[in-house]
Amino acid sequence: MNRFLASAFCLLLSVAASGEVLHWTIDGVDRQALVYAPDHPRAKSPVIFVFHGHGGTMQNAALHMRFHQAWPEAIVVYPQGLPTVTPVDPQGVRPGWQREPGQVGDRDLKFFDAVLDTLHSKYRVDDRRIYATGFSNGGIFSFLLWGERGKTLAAVGICASFLLPSVSITTPRPVIHIAGEADHTAKFENQVESMQAERDIDGCSASGQPCGSGCTRYESVKHAPVVNIIHSGGHVYPPWATDEIVRFFKRQTR
Repeated sequence: MNRFLASAFCLLLSVAASGEVLHWTIDGVDRQALVYAPDHPRAKSPVIFVFHGHGGTMQNAALHMRFHQAWPEAIVVYPQGLPTVTPVDPQGVRPGWQREPGQVGDRDLKFFDAVLDTLHSKYRVDDRRIYATGFSNGGIFSFLLWGERGKTLAAVGICASFLLPSVSITTPRPVIHIAGEADHTAKFENQVESMQAERDIDGCSASGQPCGSGCTRYESVKHAPVVNIIHSGGHVYPPWATDEIVRFFKRQTR
């Protein structure tokens, strides 16, 4: 192992060691999540569920998405997906998340519910500040959570993902969506359509206001603003994405 790989491996171990790996049994299957919680919270803590992309892991999500560092006062949960059939993985070899209601017995929706129940038993959870965010397949599942558990969530963060036609969303919720113009995996044109759907669901104004480089904010008559950030890259999780999502989440309560 060369020096670079050794350093990266040690960093990964350090990240995993500082969080707590919790286990659940869902329909007879062991499920895991890497959980970071504030040591001495002075008040109820917000919760962020962070869903990795297809083929990802909870450890790598913590290492690269680093929500627990960007918002140390929050309880941050990095769940681990299971082998999942997707259009890019028809054999279902790599870990990921259900994409539609009813798929694989709703195993991941049940997992979300079980994790949240445990958080309530272990920590002081602020039920008005529960958030979900994800990259790629994790973003698709975040859309599904918005549709199926929208009354639980305070806001949603989407990166490099799109809304499937089979997912019905009726509960307006603030959403931030980050997309790359050169994304050919979660096709940019599909993401643009999803951004319009988000604004329609949330009752947003037709025209938005600039909020930074590539950023447009749309106000909502339903108190559910939408922020769209478009960059020139491809199917990536930009290094600045977490800070933007956390900044947005901090302003949203249920």
